[in-house]
Amino acid sequence: MHVFKFGGASVKDASGVINLGNILTSYADKNLLIVVSAMGKTTDLLEELTQCYFQQKEDCAVLLQQLKTYHNAILTALFPDENHPVYNQVANLFVEIEWVLEEPPMDGYDYLYDQIVAVGELLSSTIVSHHLNARGLKNRWLDARSYIITDNTHREARVNWEITEGRVQQDIPAILTQEMVVTQGFIGSTSENFTTTLGRDGSDYSAAIFAACLPADDITIWKDVPGVLNADPKWFDETQLIPELSYLDAIELAYYGANIIHPKTIKPLQNKDIALYVKSFIDTENGGTQIRTTKEALPIPSFIFKINQVLISILPKDFSFIVEDNLSDIFNRFHRYRIKVNMMHNSAVSFSVSVDDTGDNINKLLCDLQERYAVQEQRGLELITIRHYNNQTIARVLVEKEIIMELKDSYTCQLLVKKQGAG
Repeated sequence: MHVFKFGGASVKDASGVINLGNILTSYADKNLLIVVSAMGKTTDLLEELTQCYFQQKEDCAVLLQQLKTYHNAILTALFPDENHPVYNQVANLFVEIEWVLEEPPMDGYDYLYDQIVAVGELLSSTIVSHHLNARGLKNRWLDARSYIITDNTHREARVNWEITEGRVQQDIPAILTQEMVVTQGFIGSTSENFTTTLGRDGSDYSAAIFAACLPADDITIWKDVPGVLNADPKWFDETQLIPELSYLDAIELAYYGANIIHPKTIKPLQNKDIALYVKSFIDTENGGTQIRTTKEALPIPSFIFKINQVLISILPKDFSFIVEDNLSDIFNRFHRYRIKVNMMHNSAVSFSVSVDDTGDNINKLLCDLQERYAVQEQRGLELITIRHYNNQTIARVLVEKEIIMELKDSYTCQLLVKKQGAG
């Protein structure tokens, strides 16, 4: 059994869906489970719609129509027959959103987010499944919410592995002996059948969950890049493909913010010793990157850039030491606002962290912290992480940059910087 995951960029338009089918034609003899993300920028638009609805703005109808127009353009290109059943199925999925929008919001934002944003994956997987069947690639559409069972932590749900594995093994292996399976990334369900999501960009994690529970022989994530590169091409003109990575190095790269793989993806695969391939849906003949058990070290330095960073420095108002009770309280407050720490440093009397500038929740955190601590902030910074660094690689990224904070260990260097001359 094999798991393939296709992200939003791979199915952003009709030609992308057709290309997906072309790829699968080469693997038609395999027992394939296919995980599909929402198409293109659908998740971004659904998030905007959810925010608009929760704040009771007047733009909801306009945003919903944009979503309908976008998906209908893909439908008409793929299915010239307007009587094809896919049209009714897609229309019914939009009705699920309309039902939510009809009434004023009575539930919390995170719950409403999951009910609305999850529709993106249902739309894309429905369209992909019908297209594959139309071209002779027999498959069965399955609702991931019937298999991936989670707690009720909406927008960041935790998987109940025991129940999930039982449900996956109950019937999916038997189905795969007869036909392909098409399902969704990113979404799950509570035991009470309320839709949940697994965290932004969580479709990779969904694929890993299915792979670990089957268990699969391997998993392939199809991307718009040749594989795992040592830097994001939008930052470096010259990047290098990393042909092989250990699970540990992949986990470290994901942890520090490399956006090629969702951070939660690797561990379930490592637990079952399932190889992960990252390949290009554009250049399918390229070997890509293999992630597996290996003692080989990361062959080249790797660079991870995170912009729009906020440096938050926290000091006890009574000038006491930063000790365990203060740290526990500080981390609880960060957890309350779902803010991930990207870099941290503590001294006897201060604790400093770098976090993504995510807007309103950062402002709420700062107000919360100020109840007990003296708080300083600095915005507009950039965090550079280098794995397997040396002096040359550090010099390469510090051109016209000023170091605000620096941390090093044997393998990793983190540099929080600002542009020279910036305020």
